[in-house]
Amino acid sequence: MHSNINQATEEMMGLRQFAGPARDFWPRYVAAAAQLAGADATVLMLGQPGKEPRWTRIADWEAGTGLSRLRTQFTSRLPDFAGKCVEKGSFMECTDASAGAFVLALRLALVNPSDEVVLAVQLKDFTESAARESYLRLSLVMDVPSAYQQNLSFQKSRQDVEKFAAVLDLNVPVNDATRFIPAALAVCNGIATRFRCDRASLGWLEGGYVRLRAMSRTEQFDRQMAAAQAMETAMEECVDQDEEIVWPESAEAASVSRDHEAFAMDQKSGHVCSLPWRLDDKVVAVLLCERRDQPFTQPEIQQLRLASDQVVRRMADLHSRDLWFGARWKAGLEERLPQWLGPGHAWSKVGAILGVLVLAGLIFIRVTYRVGGNFILRSDQAEFLTAPFDGYIREVYVRAGDPVVRGQPLVMLNQDELLLDQAAAAADVSRYERQAEKDRAADDMAQMRIDQAQARQAQAQLDLVHFRLDHSVLRAGLDGVVIEGDLRERIGSPVKQGDALLRVTRLDTLYAQAEIPESDIHEIAIGASGQIAFVTLPKTRFPVSIRTVEPAAVPQKDGSVFLVRLEPQNRTPDWWRPGMTGLCKLESGKRSLIWILTHRTVDFLRMKLWW
Repeated sequence: MHSNINQATEEMMGLRQFAGPARDFWPRYVAAAAQLAGADATVLMLGQPGKEPRWTRIADWEAGTGLSRLRTQFTSRLPDFAGKCVEKGSFMECTDASAGAFVLALRLALVNPSDEVVLAVQLKDFTESAARESYLRLSLVMDVPSAYQQNLSFQKSRQDVEKFAAVLDLNVPVNDATRFIPAALAVCNGIATRFRCDRASLGWLEGGYVRLRAMSRTEQFDRQMAAAQAMETAMEECVDQDEEIVWPESAEAASVSRDHEAFAMDQKSGHVCSLPWRLDDKVVAVLLCERRDQPFTQPEIQQLRLASDQVVRRMADLHSRDLWFGARWKAGLEERLPQWLGPGHAWSKVGAILGVLVLAGLIFIRVTYRVGGNFILRSDQAEFLTAPFDGYIREVYVRAGDPVVRGQPLVMLNQDELLLDQAAAAADVSRYERQAEKDRAADDMAQMRIDQAQARQAQAQLDLVHFRLDHSVLRAGLDGVVIEGDLRERIGSPVKQGDALLRVTRLDTLYAQAEIPESDIHEIAIGASGQIAFVTLPKTRFPVSIRTVEPAAVPQKDGSVFLVRLEPQNRTPDWWRPGMTGLCKLESGKRSLIWILTHRTVDFLRMKLWW
């Protein structure tokens, strides 16, 4: 038993690094798991949700041959064991206590967690402790399939990286080359070396025909040779069909390879593969590879296609650069003239005509040009109501937004202290006047004049108290609306003489003060008309006219602006209030559309380049 366990353990360790196909891995894994558990029968099942049958046996193992009651019972209940295992993850169940029969079911850990693979094991002549020990040993090797899959994925990734690196290596000599022929020779040599080709040749499409331009390991060749002409004919066959041609062709191939067959038979090439090089979905060149030893596989053809796609644009640029300028101009015209003058590309021609019409419209159509800017509503007449003396607020009759009329009481200050001062001052006046009468009766003229002066002083104090009592109620000096000051929460609080309490302004003298940028101020004139729109009501526009322009600019963060006074042309609505803002557009005569679109850019360039 111990030797079987050791052998199974070594087998499991080897399977962790196994790199062979899955058809070899799973039977070995099931056999090793059976030995590790001391099983009588072992079955590996694959779950297929939504299909019938739900579970498929992909590998099994049995100790010895022949049928038995326990194996028959085990086999008949396999779908139940697998479903229960998927629900619980793994379990152990005693199926026949008299025969020491146990069933172990474990779900294997795979790279894809959604895959349902269950290992079911039948134990015979086992005690419960021995069955648990087998269950534990199997639990330790449930990750072997995942390690195998990860190893395969790593091997495939490494192979793909190596293939891709081999393709990218071809770009290095092509990018280093500055002429077409050295680059073409580098491509042919690189492909011949990396793909073990006897010869790799490159033909370029010139004037409607393929011209052989480079051959691997051959710096010079004669295009008049029969071999070169046969090679060009095979390349043209590839160009005509615009697809890869492999000879000998497979049974399912749909391409015609008659010229390739003739070339291969004449040159005894054995195997030939030609690939078209496409640039912007047009064939510009053909790569033809020859190999005697073995045919070209599909992965190799894919690598050749990838290598071609990587270098074709660079090769096309070098080919065009090597032509003299007249040939380059001719090639460019030959490429574009059919598009401009041919029957095709109708939408391009329509677009060009529309472009000309649009440009003509931009030049000749003149529309009204409007200068834009921000504005704020202001009023010509406004007054600040200030505290006439130090005191306390007693009553407030209005708040911000309330309309008022001239003479309407707005705020009352506390009069208690003033009334006391009034009584005291009146008593002092009466007392000094009586004292002066006594002094006159006593013929004490000097003292009389002193008492009269003190009486006048007391009278002045009384007049001051009367003045403050008369002004303890602040009244509106004009018809308008309260726009600043909400004193209802300040009742009883002290105020200092001169403190601003309320601001009242008239609504019938409102005007808009616009801020016009310095770059546009020369475009407007006094008397010109325009429109304003408020931020609160952008869809409604009100006509205005320019009344005055202040002569001095006002510096701001975004540049200097001029203040322009705009008078409403119609009666102002009742909801206009000082301080409201918005945008204004002021008319500045007729201008062409192209001038409107480009004048700021032109002015900027003139300042930068000093035209």
